[in-house]
Amino acid sequence: MGKQEDRAFAEHYGPVALVTGASSGIGDAFARLLAARGLDLLLVARRRDRLEALAGALHEQYGVRVEVCEADLADPAAVDRIVEAARGLDIGLLVSNAGFGLKGAHQDTAPARMADMLQVNCAAPAQLCQRLIPALVARGRGGIVFTSSVEGLMGMPFSAAYSASKGFVNNLGEALWGELAPQGIDVLTLCPSSTDTEAHALQGIDSSTLEGMMSPEAVAGEALDHLADGPVWIAGEHNRQMFDAMLSMPRRDALFSMADAMRAALKP
Repeated sequence: MGKQEDRAFAEHYGPVALVTGASSGIGDAFARLLAARGLDLLLVARRRDRLEALAGALHEQYGVRVEVCEADLADPAAVDRIVEAARGLDIGLLVSNAGFGLKGAHQDTAPARMADMLQVNCAAPAQLCQRLIPALVARGRGGIVFTSSVEGLMGMPFSAAYSASKGFVNNLGEALWGELAPQGIDVLTLCPSSTDTEAHALQGIDSSTLEGMMSPEAVAGEALDHLADGPVWIAGEHNRQMFDAMLSMPRRDALFSMADAMRAALKP
């Protein structure tokens, strides 16, 4: 983007963007790209040390104001903490990015971890945007980005609860796009596929088996470039073509194909 486009972006979505899950991966990339476009930031994550290091670097490089809020979205009280941190800030863009996944046979999933995942991936985004939407509507401009996944486009074998949680996010984003677009609020549900983050190792996935790996910067950049093109954006031309083909297949065939791919990725 050029300086004129950056100014137009900041005028529509600024002056402040709130980014959850900002301490690593796609959230870190969102924070850096938004700072480069001139937006002040409220960054949310569990790891305060990382947030403070990122805040300092962005302020030094871009001169933007960056505040941090340490919060674990698995805690139902975290949304109240974030809303309190946002009090008095003119937030024009919510990037609801925090999330995590669990891979493997559904019956092997630890119940407590699954409950935490559903809180982080589903309840927190729904509750946080519900609290922030009135101010966006009053402004008459702004945006919401939900980081979902291509796994939200269909049920994924060996990723059952995670894909179901991202299906929730996709439906939430689509519904809010229909509600808010006439009021000047852009809503985009971002569906990345394989992204070069720490998540694969944490989920026990061999990243060498994954095709079309994208950088977090490329994924976040596509979301910001296509924020007005909601309700859903699949990151990466390769991924758009692959899932267009996958979703056009008989669903049984698509599920068998994905099950085979996940078995290979999860093989010890």
